[in-house]
Amino acid sequence: MPGGTKGANGTGSGRDESPEERADRQWQELIQEIRVAQTGVQILFGFLLTVAFTPAFAGLPPTEKKLYVVTVVLGSLATGALIGPVAFHRVVAGRRVKPEAVAWAARLTFTGLVLLLATCTSALFLVLRVATHDPFVPWLVGGVLAWYLLCWFALPLWVRIRHTAEK
Repeated sequence: MPGGTKGANGTGSGRDESPEERADRQWQELIQEIRVAQTGVQILFGFLLTVAFTPAFAGLPPTEKKLYVVTVVLGSLATGALIGPVAFHRVVAGRRVKPEAVAWAARLTFTGLVLLLATCTSALFLVLRVATHDPFVPWLVGGVLAWYLLCWFALPLWVRIRHTAEK
């Protein structure tokens, strides 16, 4: 890394921190990231749960009801994965396994983001299909999905590869 020095952990991160300090910092960064995603998934999931109790739901065709069930299950899975790191931390707190907890919490968070992507895509497809009955809906949702993939994964991966390559 240009201008970086090896820290106490020998990673070349440019930070002079012990493995425990690094884990503490990474945990705080991860929790800040999770707060953003948790709020979004909880609002979306809460909204999805109310839909089945509306008068219009009973009149939906079976295909839309099945799509709704898939969307709710995806939202539930995303909620579980994005809240999982908090429970994980609570269960292992004080056991001197923070580096491992950070790694597992990061995995749960990534899984939650993928499930949130699927939930958002499925919810958008359901709403646009019910609202418009337009054959263009799959193409529109595909475009939004491509945008999500670009913003959430492709651009960060491109920056990661471009700026962390050995020079």
